[in-house]
Amino acid sequence: MVEFCVTLAAMIAGCAFLLALWRFFQGPSDADRIVAFDTLTVIGITGIVLVAFLEGRGIYLDVALVYALLSFLGVIVVARHLERGL
Repeated sequence: MVEFCVTLAAMIAGCAFLLALWRFFQGPSDADRIVAFDTLTVIGITGIVLVAFLEGRGIYLDVALVYALLSFLGVIVVARHLERGL
């Protein structure tokens, strides 16, 4: 049952990744692209966490945490740049 739930979560995350990737390339404004990029990173973190769960490796959770922190800082920097420039 657990494997089914993880597989279902991976399939949903894959569909969400494709939709966010479409918005990233198709987005009419830069703000749409930033939000899509942030969504892609969150989905990537979800994928890392799912792999960590399947493999039973806790070190992957540390990687996901660092990736989340760097992604957050990157989105903040780009948003500030678009709002008023650095």
